[in-house]
Amino acid sequence: MPTKSSTTALTVRTLAPAVLPRAREGLVALFLAGRSPRTLRAYRDDLEGYRAFTGAPTIDAAAAQLLETGHGEANAAALAYRASLLERGLAPATVNRRLAALRSLVKLARTLGLVPWTLEVPAVKGESYRDTRGPGVEGVRALLGSLDARQDAKGVRDRLIIRLLYDLALRRAEVVSLDVEDVDLLAGTVAVFGKGRREKLLRTLPDATRAALAAYLAVRGTAPGPLLVNCDRAGKAPTGLTTTSVYRVVRALGAGVGLSVRPHGLRHSSITEALRLTNGDVRKVQRFSRHADVRVLQRYDDAREDFAGEVAREVAATL
Repeated sequence: MPTKSSTTALTVRTLAPAVLPRAREGLVALFLAGRSPRTLRAYRDDLEGYRAFTGAPTIDAAAAQLLETGHGEANAAALAYRASLLERGLAPATVNRRLAALRSLVKLARTLGLVPWTLEVPAVKGESYRDTRGPGVEGVRALLGSLDARQDAKGVRDRLIIRLLYDLALRRAEVVSLDVEDVDLLAGTVAVFGKGRREKLLRTLPDATRAALAAYLAVRGTAPGPLLVNCDRAGKAPTGLTTTSVYRVVRALGAGVGLSVRPHGLRHSSITEALRLTNGDVRKVQRFSRHADVRVLQRYDDAREDFAGEVAREVAATL
């Protein structure tokens, strides 16, 4: 059995200049290796967007084509891709994320000696002001109210989606990444893969969220796999929801009550309300929202005091 050092040596040898074509073929795999499931899915989706733009048969082929064109033509292709994304009306943040994935891929290629250059396509300038208000408590109440009379599988599932986004201030990517095994109804907890993290964080479920989860599992069942699945009426096997699916669910529910709502707006409303309920206790709310710059000892402090669980219960009780 090869040792770790011999495997590393083998990897280095396969990247030698004499076999650069082989290295190009494995570039995407190397780029995606070691990523968390959520980050892996995001990068793969971003690279798939570039593949679709180029018309290449695979992501690997699109990457190889980009590297083989040379410095000037590669940047021209990236500029054309940027323009295409903007013409489609994508948000600056989305465009910049997709360009960042391309730049990172080419940067790895340069590190491996495949090319001597990098992509220099600038990011899109977005508005400096970000609306962090969301639909507010009344708006979230309206969304849940529109589901009160719904006992069908989709209605029960959609109620859970709203509860997870608001009660726990989860991002939609975090919501769709949940598996059944992440849920412990008896203990009243859920394990969440936070943004930029490789380990799941345990979060306490407020009673209302726990009840919505129990109702949904009674409909879905407890078979292993993605927690949130589609409710296909054609009798097909259920598959896990995507971030786009969650976006459409929230937008449709909002439109039904005369509001323009997006998933991140529910997180914004949750965090804003948390700050109000805690009289601006940023330390507690940081535990709750899991924003960047969280210290290593935070998980221990939170486990001792359960700040996130305390805030989540207070937020959920406002509905």
